[in-house]
Amino acid sequence: MVNLMKFIMVFVIYLSLSGQLFATEQSVVLSIPGMNCPVCPITIKKSLQKVAGVKTAIVNFNSKLAEVTFDNEVTDINQLKQATANVGYPAQLHEENSYGK
Repeated sequence: MVNLMKFIMVFVIYLSLSGQLFATEQSVVLSIPGMNCPVCPITIKKSLQKVAGVKTAIVNFNSKLAEVTFDNEVTDINQLKQATANVGYPAQLHEENSYGK
């Protein structure tokens, strides 16, 4: 029982030091009107996935939107927008900030 308690304490300390226990996940929807072909989302998705802290990036050509989930203690919306701009697709925060709302 003592070994289990030690293991749990070490595990909690490890998680808190690695930032996983207190990481703040945020999702945002970006409007990317410059997408003009079905290959554009691939380029944009790869660019977003290279940003430290990005967990998921879903880019939709038909709606011209990208939904990005990220750790906001590692990155922010401006860095996401910069990543899309760097590959030729300037983005802005989508007004409704979600696909279905």
